[in-house]
Order: sequence, then structure tokens, then C-alpha cells
Amino acid sequence: MPPSHLCSIVLQASTSDGPLTNQVTRDLDNEANHVFDCSHPIPTGVRDYFLTLQSRGATHFKVPLNWAQLLPTGLASQPNKPVVACYQALLKQLVEVGLQPLVVLHSSGSVPEALRALYGSWESPQLIEEFERYAELAFHEFGELTSTWITLSHLEELGPEGLSTDAVPPPIQNAIQAHRNVYQLYHHLFPSRVHLPLLREYCISVPFQDSLDVLSVQIEYDCTSKYNLEEELRSIQRVTEQLPLLIYNMNMNGCSSNRSGHLDNILRVLRNTDFHIFGWVMVDLFGVLEDVDTSIKKSQPNSKGDVAFKRSYNRVWDKFSIETPSERDSFLKESFPSGFKWAISSESFKVEGGWSEGGKGETIWDRFGHEDKVFGKQTADLACDSYHKVDYDVYLLRGLLVDTYQFSISWARIFPTGHLGSHSEKGTLYYEKLINALTESGIQPVVTLHHWDMPQVLQDYGGWTNESVVEAFKDYADFCFSRFGDRVKTWNTFSSPWVVSHSGYGTGKHPPGIQDYVIASYQASHNILKSHAEAWHIYNDKYRKNQGGKVGIALNSDWAEPLDPSKPQDVAAADRYLQFMLGRFAHPIFVNGDYPDVLKTKIGQKRKSCPAFEPAKLPVFTAEESKRIRGTADFMGLNHYTSRLVSISDGSCTPGPEGVGDFQAHVDPSWPSTVSDWIRPVPWGLRRLLNYISKEYLSDTKVPLYITGNGMPTGYEDNFNDTQRIEYLRSYINEALKSIRLDGVDVQRFTVQSLMDGFEGSKGYSERFGLHHVNFEDQNRPRTPKQSAYFYSQVITTNGFGSKKALDSPTRLSFQTTRLLKPLPPSDVPSQSKVIWEKFSHQTNFERKLYHYGTFPQGFQWGAASSAYQIEGGWNADAKGPSVWDTFTQKPGSILNDANGDVACDSYNRLEEDLYMLRALKVQSYRFSLSWSRIFPSGRRPSLNQKGVEYYDRLISGLLAYNITPMVTIYHWDLPQALQDINGWENVEMVDIFNDFCDFCFSTFGDRVKFWMTINQPYTIAWLGYGLGQIPPNVIRPGDAPYKVAHNLLKAHAKAYHTYDEKYRESQRGLVSIALNADWAEPKDVNVIREVVAADRALQFQLGWFAHPIFKNGDYPEAMKWHVSNKSELQGLSESRLPTFTEQEKAYIRGTADVFCINTYTTKVVGHATTRLTPYSYDYDRDISVTEVGDTPTTAISNQKAVSWGIRRLLNWIMEEYGNPEIYLTENGVATDSKTTLDDIDRVFYYKTYIDEVLKAYDLDGVNVRGYTAASLMDSFEWLNGYRVGFGLHHVDFTNPNRPRTPKYSAHYYFQVIKDNGYPITEDATPLYGHFPQNFLWSTATASYQIEGGWRADGKGLSIWDKFAHTPLRVFDDDNGDIACDSYNKIEEDVALLKQLKVTHYRFSISWPRVLPDGTPKHINELGLDYYHRLLDALLAANIQPHVTLYHWDLPQALQDFGGWENDTIVSHFREYANVIFSHLGHKVKLWVTINEPYNVANVGHGYGAAAPGISFRPGTLPYIVGHNLIKAHAEAWHLYNDVYRAKQGGMISITINSDWSEPRNPYKQEDMDAARRVIQFYIGWFAHPIFNGDYSDLMKTIIRDRSLAAGLTKSRLPEFTPAEIQRIKGTHDYFGFNHYTTVLAFPVNYGNLQHYDADRGAGTIADRTYLDSGSSWLKVSPFGFRKILKFIKEEYGNPLVIVTENGISERGPVDLNDMHRTHYLENYINQALKAYLLDGVDVQGYTAWSLMDNLEWATGFSERFGLFYVNHSDPTLPRVAKKSVASFGTIITCNGFPDPSQGPHPCLNPLPDGTSAPPTLSPTSSIPVKTVSFLGMELSPNSAESGLYAMFALLIVGAIAVITSSYCLLKKKKKISSNVESINMEMKL
Repeated sequence: MPPSHLCSIVLQASTSDGPLTNQVTRDLDNEANHVFDCSHPIPTGVRDYFLTLQSRGATHFKVPLNWAQLLPTGLASQPNKPVVACYQALLKQLVEVGLQPLVVLHSSGSVPEALRALYGSWESPQLIEEFERYAELAFHEFGELTSTWITLSHLEELGPEGLSTDAVPPPIQNAIQAHRNVYQLYHHLFPSRVHLPLLREYCISVPFQDSLDVLSVQIEYDCTSKYNLEEELRSIQRVTEQLPLLIYNMNMNGCSSNRSGHLDNILRVLRNTDFHIFGWVMVDLFGVLEDVDTSIKKSQPNSKGDVAFKRSYNRVWDKFSIETPSERDSFLKESFPSGFKWAISSESFKVEGGWSEGGKGETIWDRFGHEDKVFGKQTADLACDSYHKVDYDVYLLRGLLVDTYQFSISWARIFPTGHLGSHSEKGTLYYEKLINALTESGIQPVVTLHHWDMPQVLQDYGGWTNESVVEAFKDYADFCFSRFGDRVKTWNTFSSPWVVSHSGYGTGKHPPGIQDYVIASYQASHNILKSHAEAWHIYNDKYRKNQGGKVGIALNSDWAEPLDPSKPQDVAAADRYLQFMLGRFAHPIFVNGDYPDVLKTKIGQKRKSCPAFEPAKLPVFTAEESKRIRGTADFMGLNHYTSRLVSISDGSCTPGPEGVGDFQAHVDPSWPSTVSDWIRPVPWGLRRLLNYISKEYLSDTKVPLYITGNGMPTGYEDNFNDTQRIEYLRSYINEALKSIRLDGVDVQRFTVQSLMDGFEGSKGYSERFGLHHVNFEDQNRPRTPKQSAYFYSQVITTNGFGSKKALDSPTRLSFQTTRLLKPLPPSDVPSQSKVIWEKFSHQTNFERKLYHYGTFPQGFQWGAASSAYQIEGGWNADAKGPSVWDTFTQKPGSILNDANGDVACDSYNRLEEDLYMLRALKVQSYRFSLSWSRIFPSGRRPSLNQKGVEYYDRLISGLLAYNITPMVTIYHWDLPQALQDINGWENVEMVDIFNDFCDFCFSTFGDRVKFWMTINQPYTIAWLGYGLGQIPPNVIRPGDAPYKVAHNLLKAHAKAYHTYDEKYRESQRGLVSIALNADWAEPKDVNVIREVVAADRALQFQLGWFAHPIFKNGDYPEAMKWHVSNKSELQGLSESRLPTFTEQEKAYIRGTADVFCINTYTTKVVGHATTRLTPYSYDYDRDISVTEVGDTPTTAISNQKAVSWGIRRLLNWIMEEYGNPEIYLTENGVATDSKTTLDDIDRVFYYKTYIDEVLKAYDLDGVNVRGYTAASLMDSFEWLNGYRVGFGLHHVDFTNPNRPRTPKYSAHYYFQVIKDNGYPITEDATPLYGHFPQNFLWSTATASYQIEGGWRADGKGLSIWDKFAHTPLRVFDDDNGDIACDSYNKIEEDVALLKQLKVTHYRFSISWPRVLPDGTPKHINELGLDYYHRLLDALLAANIQPHVTLYHWDLPQALQDFGGWENDTIVSHFREYANVIFSHLGHKVKLWVTINEPYNVANVGHGYGAAAPGISFRPGTLPYIVGHNLIKAHAEAWHLYNDVYRAKQGGMISITINSDWSEPRNPYKQEDMDAARRVIQFYIGWFAHPIFNGDYSDLMKTIIRDRSLAAGLTKSRLPEFTPAEIQRIKGTHDYFGFNHYTTVLAFPVNYGNLQHYDADRGAGTIADRTYLDSGSSWLKVSPFGFRKILKFIKEEYGNPLVIVTENGISERGPVDLNDMHRTHYLENYINQALKAYLLDGVDVQGYTAWSLMDNLEWATGFSERFGLFYVNHSDPTLPRVAKKSVASFGTIITCNGFPDPSQGPHPCLNPLPDGTSAPPTLSPTSSIPVKTVSFLGMELSPNSAESGLYAMFALLIVGAIAVITSSYCLLKKKKKISSNVESINMEMKL
């Protein structure tokens, strides 16, 4: 063997201590006669010397034993006891200070003289046995104090010529044999210790089979030659087969120069993990590195070599311990590196809520909260409701400007049981939505796979202590990588795993609440590490190549500072603190695949010193596991919040880190406190920790460091001005900056914890970490930015703390008009634009309201608006002058509650807040106004206020920084008071004064502002300010002042325009216009020309007043001039009160606008009127009457109803009137009451309808609309309304001095519109082409009472509907079914209609009293049966299959007289009736329905009383009793058929259940989701659940029982089925018969303690305003809901065969056979059924249109018509006339669906002639006059009578609950019960 490596023999065994890889051993070979010369007393200072070594980084201490001193006689039976005691004492001191002894049994020169005299030296074989006895003594005496032994060292001295590879000298052979024997002895004595892999081939060719754990070598390093240490080590390990190496000695030769360079090379090689270096000895690298005086307690390094070998902690501590406080706390004003990532975080269980939504499984945190183990018994069930609020959360992120969002996935939401087989697609889609929303907003998702919320099912099997969890986690990670990895490029496998193992399995303070720090805590860590490694390898092996992402782990750690820096013991304790916390996970991953040595050593020591109770059991990684774990991170994530002072302590045998680690943590009382008892702000600790991590873990791996969590909590009463958090973040972020810029640490990301307040574990909601406040008292969970959010966004903007970051080349729009405006001729009277009324005013409601899908052109400008006085506040700040609005509002009594704009939204001081909202909305433009008196306090240039200019400079620059176009209004009503003092706009001097102000604005801001509006709504200024005097300056001169002021405003605008045109346009290239306003004017009667002229005149007097001069000919409209002139003359005036322009002025004014800017809000109905001559007034000059549009939604402002269709007509009128200019809608919005804070559904509806009408104008009509601006950005001072109403997309809390801004529902809705650039067609609205299955059932339906008539014919008995209809005030217009459609006598005509339709089936019902007059089989009316025989025969002859309903609501009155459905005897009566029908008719019928719509029978007939039998006085109990009996009756009939008739008749029988589909009113709210769910379960579920699933649903049972008991009842008001009944009822169906018409929007309503169905359901319902209307108030066209409820039936009830037994739409009013609304309805609803069948797998096998013909629609009589065929009741013969929909429905039937037009014409599409022709007096589009109707003795129009009828219905409902409510109201008369008129969703079909 070459002399460069000489071998020693080492054995090592340990259950816990692990290898010494890359650790430093202190050599005392040269100091044995000093420290370990046990022939003398132990020297003083030894312990301090050991501490010094340990503090400098030594981990082991080599201890050579002296054989001769221990056994002076040579006999093992006669040891020298003082020497033994000496060695024991010194070894104990080593262990106590944290140094591990490396004990050498023998070196060549220490054979006892007595043995040498007897045997000589090692050439004698007898010495082998003596050495073995000596070793046994040493193991016995010292074995508990060390676990690492060297048997023999310095073998080269045993042979006279050293070692040779040719022949082994006898002394060496004997020594090797002695080693073998001792090795076997050691492992015999300590069998539990696991040893390292063994050597198979020794370097000198002597076989050492099974006798080595470690190979010890000596290296001779020659600095003068080209010695390659790396190659030398590789050659050794090739021979030894990777046996670990201990470099026992390394001698450096010829290294007098460049010693540090050689040392760096050596260290690089030694730290290479490929070499499996067990350890190395540090002395003699360059001779003695330092002179050690064992009596000195402290020593300082004096060479580079010593510093290089220090432990990382000591190196960091040495660096920073010398800092002064001022140096430590200094602030670095620099920026972070380019590309630095700014992030914010959240965690699934803290924010998501939706704890059981979408099939999510229970987590350990769910269980923990439900077991009341959280502060205040709080739970995370709802948390921040992020499960429903993806858009809300991403909104916040956009506002913050972060480029990265770190969130965790809930394992149980993806895999409810934790295992792959339980995958929940709904949970997966939530994360899909979140990730997609992030990427669409330019935000990178960083995903944490596991943040503490283990699925409870896995925990039930041991959780992280069960090794099987590794495979489960691997599968989970694999799924996430495969599903999301194309978009997610950064993954944390775990976040703060130490917390899981410590608090979850150690202290038990977190779930799963296990208190076991002896085993469970370490076992959890062990499995987490293996799980992490497996996940990393999965990504590395399967996904990295294609996805290109990174996988790391986020570890948490405090910084540990020695309590007493002067004590090496405390320094060592601080190091241990970090190793126990951070090192437990970082060391295996980033160093060597195993736990830190200090952790293993301390646990081993405790095991030895605590024989009665082992305080810790650390699992051991196999070599393969270590290899698989090491290096499994592409980055290191750090969660850091605070620091600790650490001292040494005696942990005794106490489990846990402090007990086992012998340290104790403290806090400095001078450190600031927080609401958390564990977080103290210590910013400088972060820098030190980052340095430590860089040196300890990342010096070799070179992976980047991400700060993955940093933040601090405030209390539950956290306000918005969280200055402590701001200071915390400022300081900590700066320390991170220092570590990068000053220390070179590779930190690449900073993540703030957290995005918003959330559920903070065991602290619940009592601690708040969020940058956004969440109001957990509000079910809407509103998120509001705190001041810290704005601070953080500013840090991001500047990328740190340097000078403000330069703008990243923002888009600076250069506007150019497409053409110059050409002069236009004056308007005619009426104008040519009257064609707009001709085009639109004849539209039907269906045509007008039909929703349009499409998008606006690319580059369309979406914006939001505000104005200076409304938002800025700062009314006198920084020398601002007063405005007329300041003067007006500060006068008491001017505004409601004396409100004013002194502070308003405080935008003058909250610019960042406003920019945040605009960024979050992603608007392309922001319209704001300049405060004239802020820039020119006196209104004139000499008073220039630079502070005001600077404010607007900051605002404009801030907008451009985020690519938001400033749209600047120069004057928005807030005239400087100084100018009003010279008569304001009445003074012609204002033209020049205003021009000078505009000139200044153009020159100052025009380089950045490219869109100017000179004046906002001059009409409002002129009329309200100078005519009515309602607004400042409050001049009341309606006859002349408005005209004079308008005249000056027009000239002022024109002059400003020309100033821009002449001085600035060429260089600035902007646009200048004026913002005009107008309501649309709809003629009172479009068929009367005078009314059309009046409407046109109204527009000319409002909009044309200013638009006509500017956009047409420079002069006022002819209609206006003519009317004012004539009025003036009639008033005896010599000239018109309307001023005139000179020709020069006309030319100057004409064309002074580059685009048309219009503000509009509402529509008015205008009629002609002859108005008063006195007093003089602009209002009277118009000669019009103005009223509100009827039947349209009201708003919070009485004269601003929401009339969406008017905006389309207005835009068309502008296009026609003004030559198709480019139009910008510069204001449009709606007011809501101030009490409507966040859930502003009315505003959503407003925008949804108005914007769609704008889209129609653009897309359908060709109007050149270029932009839309929502008014307004936020709630503000609303002029005369003060703060009573709000127009904002954001709520502002004006009671809070911080004026916090919170996005409303409408803000998120508007963002979606902007993102989509309109309304691209949805999947719901996109038709699907395809076909239903063969033999699909096509049908139409009727019911006996509705069509038959013959109410007393041929022995028919009375029904409850006969009685109900003959009772006054029950049925609209006193209609009844006495004759109805006379189908009793028109079988042939009805069958002919069916043949014309080409239906395959016909659903009709049998009249129970027609067959059994008294309801019982005592008397069977054969004539009645004969009618049905004849009908069935006629159907079968026509090849039409009958679908027969046994009961469609017409109960025999005789049975009702005995209680009807309330009496449980009805069950047997119904069975008897069914038996009669089955036995007589069953051979002709293959499809049966037992009962139609039991819900309506039970609740509408017996709860509301709005249908027969009209009972309403027991709404809390009777509906449920009736429902109970209906279900049992159905079951009995089914069993009867099944048992007796099915075999011979071969039919199918079921029940028909009806239900609306229910959507949440606000889809972002859990409580609305829950309300929608309740609506469904209380509707369809009431009857379907018992029949299809067994018993009532748990939800329904629980709610009714709980509410009943809360009201003092002894049991639930919902009857209970016996177990036998449940079994008899369950499964009584052959198909699911289903009636469906519409969809509702649900929201929660609290009815207090009232006991009735609606109160139990706890939900109100409304309709979306965009849904098309029908002739029934309850029926809105919403096809998408049909598909959804069909899919619900599939999922809820086991995918039964479904036959749609009713679906249709009504109309009322004039008859129009061209029923396009019905065609639209049928096509869209049937297409949704096709989607359910083809796309969702719903087993839809039939569709039935309701109804065949117009008939008696129950309580609404004949006023509502559902028929495909019109029945003319004015003709005694009741002829049936086909409507247009007959052909379209017939085509669908013929085609069995919808053929794909792309495949060419389909044969089924050939038009077929109608089978029935309309009467000759009618055409398809002609109208049939509607008769008047009798109502309460009055002859009324149908509309009036309908209103009266509905009022009566409302009174019926009130009466139904009067008894209950009276007592309640008496007790609560002072308490206002919250309810919504719209919450009552009566079944108005009845």
C-alpha cells in the first residue's frame, strides 16, 4: 500500500448517535501526558477547555487509553482503580459538554512492562489473549460513556520497515487477529447496537471479514507535489467498497506558503458527501493550530484553519456578537435584487371553510374544533369562506401587487379519506379554479401539499406515526403534481413540520392532540421526512423534465441567542436549540440524510442516564433511507417569526426538546410583546438565522433560500391601523435585505403571513395575522385591507427600501380620433332619430329582455369613476381654498344629517388605498376630477398651490405605474367659492378664467393625461345649480339663469378645447371632450306622434341643449329654440329667454369634442303636456310630462329606477342624432341604501342588465361604443343625499377614521365582466347538438280539472276544486272549471291535436270524483269510467301511449269533509281508488303516476291556502301531516300495482315530484349556498328522499326538530315514519317523474321563532333580473337550472330513470299566436335535458311539455296560458288553435333532439304543414282583444285584477300565520324582524 494512507482499526456502534460525517475530532495524541495523563491529578480548567473546543465546532474528542497505566501488572483482574476513576471522570465531562469521546484502546508503545517481559511485543501470539482481556475491562468500565472505539492505532510502528503490501509481518497479523476478537467481543457485549457496513477487503490485503465498522486512515498530504487528495480517497473507497473513513491523522508537508488555499482544497474534498467520511482529526493539518493552555477557560482563534473548522453557529455568533445595538438595528435603504419574489400566504384549514362541501373529508382540525378544544369553542367550518371566495382572495392579491401566492391544499378535500381511491373531483376543481384565477392575474401559485390538516381517517390509523402514511402521501403528491403541475412551478411538501411533530404529537396542543414526546413526536418527524423525500423523488422522476418546477420544504425555526454570551455553555445550548428545532428536518435533507449528531448524542446520553424512564426514542434511518432523503430539496423554505434567548440547563429525564437537549428558552423582557405569547418581534434574529442556515445547510448544496412565512398577530379587536405590524414587517424585511446585500445569503423570496385574518389553530379567531381584516361576525366574511396591506404593496412597488422604482414602461395611450367631426345640419322637429322609437318601442317584453352574449372590441376601455369633492376630503388641507360645496355643506341643515365632504373618503391622504382598489379591479381607466380650489385656491393662477399639484401628480403617476389610463374631468361642480363671489358661471369672465385653469392643467399634467373632460354634466350645473337652486350655488332663477349659465359653460368648454387643440394636441396627442348626461325618454304611447315628439323634445332639452351645439351646428336644437321662443312670446317678453350665439361663436363651438362622453342612469316615460306660462321656467318650456317607468326595479334614489333597456335606445339615438361618434359611457351605476354594505345584489343586477344592453348597442346595432365607466369606485359623499346612499363598488366605513374600503359583491362581478370583456357565450347558453335515445318518450300533458269541464255531468261527484272555485275571491276573475276546455266532450279534437304534435305519449289525469263520486268504491260511476275508456281507446288508435296520473289535486269533496289528506284513512281510500282504476283501465295503460306534485298539495293547499282545499291556519303542522299521508298513500298504490297488477299488465308506476332549482343569491357566500341547499331539500327532497333513499333527509328532520323544541314543543312538527314504514316506502318507484319550470336564487331569512314551512326552510328566494319573464310571476326562464337539477337527481337519488312529466311556460295578456317565448323556452330547456343525458349521464328517457292547450290554471283562472294550442273561450265551441310553438316542438320530436347543422340539412327539419289552422279572422301575429274581468264586484283590466289577486294571496298567507305571529309580534313589537318581501316565493302557478 502507498505510504500516503496508513490504516488504523475502528469499530463504532450506536442506536442513536450516527456517523461523524463532516464532523471534526479533536486530537490529543500530543496532549495525552497533559489532559489524560491519569498518573497525576486531573488538572484544573479541563471542563472549560472542553467547552471551548465544543464552542469552536469540535464534535468529538480522541481519547488514547494507556494500557500500562490501567493494568500496571498486566492482569485485567488487577486494574489501577484511581486511573480507572480518572478516565471515567474525564469522559463524563466530555459527554456533559457535548463532545463525544473517540476512545483508542492501544497505540504501539503502551504494552504493560509486565506483559512485555513475559511475551515480548506483538510478535507473540500470547499477547492477543491479554489484549482481549484488557479490552473487555475497558468496555466494562467505559462502554456507557462512549460508543466509538479505535482498537489499534499506529500499526506502522509494529513492523521495523513499516507496512508492505507484499507480505504481512507477524506482529501485524497478531494485532489484526486481536482486533477481530475484540470486535466480536464488543458486539457480543452490546448486541442492541447497530453497526456500520463491514470491510471485505483491507488495504494491505488482509481479509477483515465482518470486523470493521469504520476504516481509519492516515493521510500524508504533500503541498509541493501535484497530490490529488480527492483521487486518493476514491482509490481507498474503491478497495473498501464504500466503508466509512475516519481520517485519523493528516500530515501536511511542504505547506509553508498558501496554507489557506490548500486548506480550502482539503475542506472542499472532506465535505464531499460522496466519500462517506466518518470524521477527521483537526490537529497537525499545519502543525499545532494553536497553543492550548488547559487552565485557560476562554480561548480565541489565531489561525484560519481553526476558524474554518468551527461549527456554523459559532461562526455566525462570532460575526454578530461584536455588533453594537446601533449597528445591529441600523436600517439599510437599498433595494432587493432584480427578480426578487414578493409573496403572501394562507393555509387551507385557516381560510377555506366549506368543511364538508363537495365531499370533503374531515380533517384533524375539523375534529379538534368540533370537540370544543379551540379558544371560544370556535371552529374552522366557515373560516374566511375562501372555498366560495376565490375571486375575493385573488382580488386582494391583485391589489397587493404580490407576484406570488403561497397556499396549501387540503389533503382531505382532494382525497377525503387520505387515499387515492377516495378522490373528490369537486375539491380538485376548487383548486383548479384558484390556480387558474391566479395565473390569469399574473400571480404565481406556490403550493404547500400539507399544512397540518391531515385527513381524520388517516389519523384514526395513527396519522404520521403510522409508516403507511408515507405511501398515502406519495400518492397524494403524485396526484397534485399531475393535476396542477403544468401551472404550479413551486411546491412545498410540508410547512413547519416541526410544529406537527412537536405540538401535534409531542405536547398535544394541536390536533391530533397526542402527548407523547418520547416516541410519537420523533416517529412523526421520521415519517414526515420519508414522505417528503418520496414526494420529491416522484416529482424528480416523473414530472421535473416536462413541468420544470421546484420542490422544497418550508421549515420553521426561531433564532437562538445565548442568554449569557460570555458562557460557552449557553452558546452551545443555543446551538442545540437550533439543531433540535431546525436541524431535526434540515440536517437529514440538506446535509447527510440523518439527524444531527448533537440530537442523537443527547438522546443517547439521556437513555444512559435515565435507566428508569427513557425520555426519547429516536428512530433510525437505514442507509438506503438516508441516501434517499439526502438532497431532496430544490430550495429551503424558512418560516420565521421570533427569537429566543437560550441557556444551558439540566433537563434531567424530562421528555421534550428542552429536557433532552439540556437547554432552556427565555425572552428578553425588553423585547416588544404581541398578542401571542410566543411571538416577540426580534428582527435582527432573522438576519442571523439566515446566515446560520446558509453556512450550516446550504454552503455545499447551493440551493436558494425562500422565506416562506413571516408575520405577527394582533388581537381580536384588531383595527385597520395596524402600525405594530407595519413596523414588524418593515424591520424583518430589512433584515432579510441585509442578509442579501451585506452577507451574501441567497434569499430569493419573502412571504408575509398572512393574506388575511383566519382561523389560527387553537387560538381560533382571537389572533389576527392578516394584512386584510376579516369580519367573522358577518356571514359574508368581508375582507378589508389594513394599513399594513398598503405598506407591503409600497415595499413591493419599490422592491425594498431604495429610491422609488422606475416605472416599467407603462402603457401610455396616445388617443387619436378615427375622424374629425363633420358639421351636421340642425335637428328636425321631431328629429330623424325618431326612428329609434320606431325600431325599439314595439318590441315585446321577450324581445326586449332576451339576453345577448358577446364581447366588446379589443381595446375597449373599462373604468371606474369618482370626483374630487365626493372622495378627497382634506377640504382645507395644505392651503386648499373653499369650494361652493364646502360653503354649502358646512351650513347646518343643507344636507341630511349635516353631512359634508370635509373628510369624505379621505382620498387626499389615502392615495395608496385608492390605487389598491383600481389594481384589484384591473380597470383600464380611472375617471377622476381635479379640485379647482385645491390647485388654484382663489380660482386663479396667481394662487397656485403646489401641494395640490403634487397630489394629482402622485395620483396620475400612480395610475400610469399600473397601466391605468387617467380620464380627467377638469371641473366637476366644485367651483372655488372666490369665483362664485363674482357670480360664478353667470359671469362671462368665467370663460377666460376657466380656460386659464384648463391651460395650466394641460401643461402640467398633459404629458401623462390623454383623456380630458372639461366639464361634468353642464345640464346639472345649469338647471339644479342656477334654476332649481338645489345644489350650489343655490341660485333659484329657473326662467333665465339656467340658459345664461349653459351659454357660458358651452363657450368656456369650447375655449378650453381650442386651447388644447392649438397648444398641446400635437405634442400630447390626447382627447378632449365634455361629459354630458341624459335619461332616456320613452314616449307615453309610441303610436301617438305627439307623444313621440314630446319624447324627442325631452332629449333635445336635456342632452341636445349641449350636444347639439358641440356635435351638430354650433347652435341649440331647433325644438328648444322654437319652444323657448314661443313661450317667451306668450309670456309677453320681447325676446327669447334662450340666448343666441353669433355665427362666429357657432363656428367656434361646433366640433369641440373628440369623442362623445355620456353619463346615464335611468329612463323616464314622457308625454306631451301644456304647461304653465308662469313662473318662467326651463321646466315649463319643455311642455312635457315625466313619469317613472312602471314594473321596473326601484333604487335607493326615488327618481332613478333601473330601466336597463333605455340605455341601448339612448346610445342608438346618439348614434343617429350625432353622426355615429365614438361614445364613452363615462358614468353609469346605481344607488343602494347605506345599509346595503357588501352584498349588493341589486347593483350586480343593474350592471348585469345595463352592460348587456350596451353590448347589444355595440354588437347588434353598430353603435360605436368605446368605453364604459362604472360609477363609482367607492361609496362617497353623494351630493344632496350625503352618505344616505352609496354608488360604490367598494364600501367605505365613514364611521371609522381610517375610512376602510371593502370590495362589495359588485366589485368582483365587475372584475369578471372586465376580464371577459363583456359576456362571452357560456356553456349553458351554447346549444348542444345530438339526439335522445331511441324510444324516447315525447309527450304533452293536461289535468282533469283543468280541461275536462262537465263538472256535474253523468254523475260526477264534487271535488275540492269545484268547491274552491265556487268560493268567492279564490280564483282570479271568478273563473272555474265547470266547462274549462270541455275536453269531456271533445276527445276527438284533443287527440287530433296530439297527432299534429307527433307526440308518442299523452299524460292526463283521472278525476277521482268522476269515477268514485264519494271517493270510495261503494259507488263506481260507469259513465265516468266510460269517458276514460273512450279516451284511452282513441289514444291507442292514434298510436299514442297514455301516461295516466291517478291524482292531480281534485280530491272528492266527500273525503275532504272527513279531513281529506289530513286524515290518515285517506291512505286506504287512495289504495281503493287506485285498485278500481288499475282493475278497469290498467290493461290499456303502461305508465302510471300516483300523485302529481305532492309538495303543492301539502304546502300550497294546506299551508298557504292558495289552492284547494284552501287551508292556511295551521302552517306549522298541517303541511307536514298531509305530506306524510301523501307519501304513504303513494307507497300503498305502488305496492298494490307491484303485487297485483304488474305481472299481467306490465306497466311502470311512480310519483311525480316538482321542484325549482335553487342557486345561491350570492355564489360567494356559504350561507347563501346553505340556503339554496335547504330550498332544494325542503322542496324536492321532502318527498323524493323517503321514496328514493328512505325517510326524510337528515337536514329536514334536524331543522324541524330543533326549531320545534326551541319553540317549547315536546317533539318535532315533522311526523316520523316507523322503521317498517321506512322500508315499505323506500324504493316505491319505477322511474323519477319530475315537473320543473324555473330556477330561483336563495338567501337566508331568519323568521325568529315562527313555526311554519318557510321559517323551517329559513330561506327566501328571488329571481335574477336577466331571466326572461313569463305570464306567471313565479316562472322565470332559466334553462341552465333544468340541467343542474337533473344532475342533482342523478347524484342524490342513485341515477334513476327520469321522465320529465311537466315543463313549460305561460303568457298572459293579448293573445299572440307567434309565441316565440315558448319556442325559445322549449328549445332551450329540452337542450339542457339533452346535455344532462349526453354530457352528465342522467338517465332521461322522456319529456313532457306543459301543456297541450290553454286551460284553467288553478287559482289564476284562464289569465295564464301554458298551452301549445290556444283555446278561444270567447267562442262557445272553444276552438283549439295551434300556436307557432307547435311546429317547433313538433320538429324537436321528429328529430328526437337537435341535429348538428354543420352536418348538412337533416330530413327531420323539413317543415310540415300545421294540422290545425287559425280561424280566418286571425293571423299568426294578430291580437285577440282581452275582455275585462270581474274582481270583487268590479270590472277591471286583467293586469289590475291580477294585482288585486296577488294582494289577496298575500292576505291569505298573512292569515295563515296570523295566530302564530300575533303572540310573537306582541312580545317582539319593538324588534324589527328582518325579512324580504321577495323572500316569499309562493307557488303562483296555483
